[in-house]
Amino acid sequence: MEIIRAEHSGFCFGVDRAIEMAFSEAEKTDRKGRLYTCGHLIHNKAVVDRLESMGVKTIGSLDEAREGDTVIVRSHGEPREFYDEAEDRGISLIDTTCVFVAKIHRLVSEAHENGLPVVIIGDREHQEVKATNGWCGYGAFIVGTADEAEKAAGDLRGSEPLVVCQTTIKQELLQEILEVFDSCGIRYDIRNTICNATRDRQKSCADLASRVDAMIVIGDTHSSNSRKLFEIAQKNNKNSYFIENADNSLLNRLTKYNKIGCIAGASTPEWIIKEVIAGMSENVNKNMEQNPMMDFMDDIEKSLRLPKPGDIVDGKIDQVMGDAVIVNMGCKKDGILRSDEVAMEEGQTLADLFKVGDEIKAKVIKSDDGEGGIMLSTKRLVAVENYAELEEAMENKETITVTVTRAVNGGVIAAYKEITGFIPMSQLSDRYVENADEFIGQTFDVRVIRVDTKRNRAVFSRKAILVDEKRKAVAEIWENLNVGDIVEGKVMRFTDYGAFVDIGGVDGLLHISEISWGKLKHPEEVLRIGDIINVKILSLNEEKGKISLGLKQTQPEPWTLVGDKYQVGDVLEGKVVQIKEYGAFVELEAGLDGLVHISEIANKRVENVFDELKVGETVNVKIMEIDPDKRRISLSIKATLPAEEPAAEAEEPAEADAADAVVEAVEDAIRDSQEAADRIMETAEEKAIEAKAAVAEAIDEVKEAIQETAEDVKEAVTEAVEEAKAELSE
Repeated sequence: MEIIRAEHSGFCFGVDRAIEMAFSEAEKTDRKGRLYTCGHLIHNKAVVDRLESMGVKTIGSLDEAREGDTVIVRSHGEPREFYDEAEDRGISLIDTTCVFVAKIHRLVSEAHENGLPVVIIGDREHQEVKATNGWCGYGAFIVGTADEAEKAAGDLRGSEPLVVCQTTIKQELLQEILEVFDSCGIRYDIRNTICNATRDRQKSCADLASRVDAMIVIGDTHSSNSRKLFEIAQKNNKNSYFIENADNSLLNRLTKYNKIGCIAGASTPEWIIKEVIAGMSENVNKNMEQNPMMDFMDDIEKSLRLPKPGDIVDGKIDQVMGDAVIVNMGCKKDGILRSDEVAMEEGQTLADLFKVGDEIKAKVIKSDDGEGGIMLSTKRLVAVENYAELEEAMENKETITVTVTRAVNGGVIAAYKEITGFIPMSQLSDRYVENADEFIGQTFDVRVIRVDTKRNRAVFSRKAILVDEKRKAVAEIWENLNVGDIVEGKVMRFTDYGAFVDIGGVDGLLHISEISWGKLKHPEEVLRIGDIINVKILSLNEEKGKISLGLKQTQPEPWTLVGDKYQVGDVLEGKVVQIKEYGAFVELEAGLDGLVHISEIANKRVENVFDELKVGETVNVKIMEIDPDKRRISLSIKATLPAEEPAAEAEEPAEADAADAVVEAVEDAIRDSQEAADRIMETAEEKAIEAKAAVAEAIDEVKEAIQETAEDVKEAVTEAVEEAKAELSE
């Protein structure tokens, strides 16, 4: 047997440095206080035990130390406040934080100080990630899966976060997360902080595992990087084993392999690696000293050994009957392959598929059928292959085609080739589904979201496909939208500050100030839910998913048509929209008002305008003057009324006329100043309304975000309950 050790194996630079510093400190004799490590220095029990034998105790926090003690900071690092607390309490620190981890701390600290969001890709429960988060005010987005990345993307839109990585994660996870951010349109500043030693070790593991008969990964079960090495080894060699030390009984079973690969995690000491390799070599020597007769005995034992349920066996067909096939598997019992355990098309028989002497592969489903035979199945073997296809489809996010066969509690059962899977009610559609019966018999594409080969379970999602399709359709719509375009839309819903209009798959906001040239208190004054209207695109913000629309811009601004539609002397009907001390404003059409001065309201002297007119009242008015430059129209109600009998001639008409002229001039001046003041107030009111609308819109967005989060949680819980119900019903 040949034992090959991976090129990159054992202690990395950071761990080696931490161990050296810890042992050096433990050997000092002039220290006054006690010596601790806060948490295990590295994830290896043998190293921790050796430090304890040297008097180095492990504590969970600084609360367990007192003034004058010394605490060793582990290579994974600690948050910023850890150092501040130690200084305040007079506790000395030996900082063994890996230099690569310390670099990450500096990066996130600078980003936090500059107001930039931080994304940490890694395991949120890992000490390195917890410590790094403590250097940016614990405000980082911690992302460990594609689903977590997609949720974080919603909060990161419009920003450019700094992205760093846990030093021991797999490169594939980094690429997967970045692909999600790219698909969501997130711009980011990526710093690939995966340790070079980690990348080299993982690459070395994959390469060696693919070239040997069996692969051994040596490491502590609590070591994150060791577990990842084992995952990589398993992916490249099904005969992969995880051991902690040379005492593992597994070493006795490795003699059947000719070539064995060996790799160790970053926290595995060299002495353990050498003990394991020596242990394997010793077992090989013992095996070589066996009596040659043992080879013959092995053959006999093999013939007596019966396959167990779940084993995949090879055999040769001895007999083909109407309802079963007899298979010789080289052991003391024959295999029985019944027709109901064979995938056959309608009208086919066993004789059509099998002939005496054919070699077949099957799965053992029962060691004894009660009559001395071993029950086999080729259908279930195909199912194993089908489950492997599902796992691959799930890993690669590929779609598969299924057919819904029946409804169960909480969802439906769907068939994929020779196996079935569960589709929860919440994953059947991107809309609410009350009755699943409508889907029975339908064939459609789904995404595989869970596979459990041990329990022969699979969970599918059609909703994921529909959401992706909708997302792509929305992206295509955005590509074809331009500021200034006039598009058709449908009024979907109202708010106090405007209306939301669907313009072909995406919603845009039609602000209340952009609906009409006139003043509105609520969109319902002009629009109705379901109205089809033409709107103009005023602005686009794809990052935030916001579109601003205008309706009034599709119609001429009233003042541009005044000269063509209205002339001095015209008598018109209008509505009183505003009353002031000096007169009343009458609306001739939306966005076009004229002033009826107090002196033009009646054929008498009017002391109080409110006594003569009411807001909303319809009146006849005559145009007395049009001033396009000042955008002012002077109106008169009095001029439309019948003339009164002339009064007795005044004693001094000349003096009266002069007095009236002075009064009128003063009133005009007052009116002008009051109108100017009113315009200033109206502008201020409009700004206040816009500010209030902006606040209301922001509140709506926050409510919507909270609702989406709540719905996600509710959906996840509902899905789990539905799946459990489905399993019970089956």
